[in-house]
Amino acid sequence: MPKILVTDKIQLGDLPSGEIEVHDRAGIERDELLQIVGEYEAIITRSRTFVDDELLAKATNLKVIGRGGVGVDNIDLDAASRRGVVVLNAPEANNVSAAELAIALMLAASRGVSRSDRLIRDGTWDRAFLGRELKGGRLGIVGLGRIGSLVAKRAEGLGMEVAAYDPYISRNRAEELRVTLFDNLDDMLARSDFLTVHTPLTEETVGMIGASELATLPKGAVVVNAARGGIIVETDLAEALDSGHLFAAGLDVFVKEPPQPDHPLIGRDDVVVTAHLGANTREAQVRVGAEILDRTVQALHGDYARGVVNAPALSSDVLRDLGPFLQLGEILGATAVQLASGRIRELSVEFAGEFPRDPDPVVTAVTKGFLEPILTEPPNYVNALAIARDRDISIAKTVASRSRGYTTHVQVTARGDEGEASVSGTVLGGAPRIVEIDGYSIEIKPEGAMLVCTNYDRPGAIGKVGSILGDGGVNIIGMQLSRVEEDGLAMFVLTLDGLPPENVTDLLRTQTDVIQSLRTVRL
Repeated sequence: MPKILVTDKIQLGDLPSGEIEVHDRAGIERDELLQIVGEYEAIITRSRTFVDDELLAKATNLKVIGRGGVGVDNIDLDAASRRGVVVLNAPEANNVSAAELAIALMLAASRGVSRSDRLIRDGTWDRAFLGRELKGGRLGIVGLGRIGSLVAKRAEGLGMEVAAYDPYISRNRAEELRVTLFDNLDDMLARSDFLTVHTPLTEETVGMIGASELATLPKGAVVVNAARGGIIVETDLAEALDSGHLFAAGLDVFVKEPPQPDHPLIGRDDVVVTAHLGANTREAQVRVGAEILDRTVQALHGDYARGVVNAPALSSDVLRDLGPFLQLGEILGATAVQLASGRIRELSVEFAGEFPRDPDPVVTAVTKGFLEPILTEPPNYVNALAIARDRDISIAKTVASRSRGYTTHVQVTARGDEGEASVSGTVLGGAPRIVEIDGYSIEIKPEGAMLVCTNYDRPGAIGKVGSILGDGGVNIIGMQLSRVEEDGLAMFVLTLDGLPPENVTDLLRTQTDVIQSLRTVRL
């Protein structure tokens, strides 16, 4: 009978009878854990227990790690994957609680709940405050994923007109939710009396709602952030409230938690705050425990369909033969989504040459890499294709009838509402290489931050870009050039220490005498 060790406090719910043995040792000290972990086939933990390489080396019988909740920062995913240990989580269990808190913050901010509560406790009975109704209000949602969709349904029940901005959600899905989908963020903001954000915190979304975006909202708007601190620029939000442009705000998250007492958004009558409580309901905690136990038991029985965070579901021989190509596929997918613009509808993967075995798993790797920059929860080799289908992204695989000049060659094309972008690669010396972008032959070692510039064949193009980057404090690590095409256009790619600040990229885009297009990629 398989044995599961519970190392942190969690409500597991009903235990399966007769098929599993569960030992609850919540709060177990690390020294003792290292001594006994070898007896167990599975561990269920939360954030307290660090499952690192040292612990995994002692866990000689371990097959599954179940992490209650969302984050897996305390688990060494690479070490677990190397040892063939499946890592699971239960991110969906908190969705309803997080969506309800966003609505609660919206209501509380609109009706001055925290202000009135404070005044009454101080002995003042003030009935002069005039709040705002949600009914008939126009709600804008940034991010229409699992939580954003639940917010949309609840807002509709309150009589709100709901719109959303999410370049990775299909129009069919928006229509199912009866949500108006906008292709342009500013267009949605301009008609949003209420704004709530529900996106992951990524390079693309950090600072997404700043001074300009807040100014685009109608005067008297209410802003809510129950997603991640940093999506809304806190200083800009404070200034928009100070100026009277915004009516109120509701916040469950901050860039630095807990915020300092002198934080510009703390202690204000027009801001209602909670202490990152999105997942903190009794019902959510019960669901987390029940789901992670069920998923752990199913994984011990060989069913990896739900909640897998890493990818040991691929057999060892596939990993051995296709390992570098899987890595290449993830890189090409992640690059394609950042090079493309508009809502992506199709991913096409073309193979040319002789691969060590059927390269079909590389299609999944491409899809995983493509989705990773745009999802809150990282996709994996088990669920990537299903997630793409749910988002109405079609995946096509073709085999080239002719050689592309390399022993093996993979080309990924992302097609969407605003055209297409393509990137090709191969494996050289066991390491992935990008060898072509949008038809320009250019060999790049894919790593870190890259600046992809299509330029006119004129003197000074590269020098001008380099000078602007230097003045902006951006260090150039490497540079690759393509040939000049018949239309007088060429391409160069700069590898950088990090992505340039927005003001630097904005300045680069003004150099239209030498730069035809400029895109950034972060790997």
